Amino acid sequence: MLRVGVLVSGGGTNLQAILDAVKDGTIRNAEVVYVQSNNPGVYALTRAEKAGVEAEVLSPKSFETRAEYNTALVKKLKEHDLDLIVLAGFLVQIPAEMIRAYRGRIINIHPSLIPSFCGKGFYGLKPHEAALKRGVKVTGATVHIVDEDLDTGPILLQKAVYVEPGDTPQILQRRVMEQAEWILLPKAIDGIANGTIPYGEAAYEKGAES
Repeated sequence: MLRVGVLVSGGGTNLQAILDAVKDGTIRNAEVVYVQSNNPGVYALTRAEKAGVEAEVLSPKSFETRAEYNTALVKKLKEHDLDLIVLAGFLVQIPAEMIRAYRGRIINIHPSLIPSFCGKGFYGLKPHEAALKRGVKVTGATVHIVDEDLDTGPILLQKAVYVEPGDTPQILQRRVMEQAEWILLPKAIDGIANGTIPYGEAAYEKGAES
């Protein structure tokens, strides 16, 4: 059974998609055993608690230095014996020591078709604002392995979503979540748990799947 930890910063809609997929059997041979947020009071923590999953807050603001936070973060994750870490809207830069400890075993969902609208500064509504400003006809979401840089790790899954007339960043964000993010993350976890999607070092030896 794949032991999954999920890191979140906000409301946790992607977390909910994962929890629902575990419950209904869309995700097989995996369980969410730990949820952590860098922000207290966010609804993602309530979602975890309702599902009976251990949830806690570990905020960089509680430490004198970022180095101390980074050490505590890795220590917490190791305590839970995780096989896979999922970043589901986690707005904290992942420290190098965490990448080393879990190389190839951290995945992220990004709300664009990487390499478009990704990297530094592209989070929240910003990828959708950029897509609309550029006038693209198709956007989407990407699940990728997290490495030392931003949004540069091996791509595991991508799904396209059409941009429609009259879209605002908020409307497009919602459509990308519903039509791509909430589908891709459970699919990625299920694939990893059942050997059809590579992770760990093997993730660096295979290209993207659409």
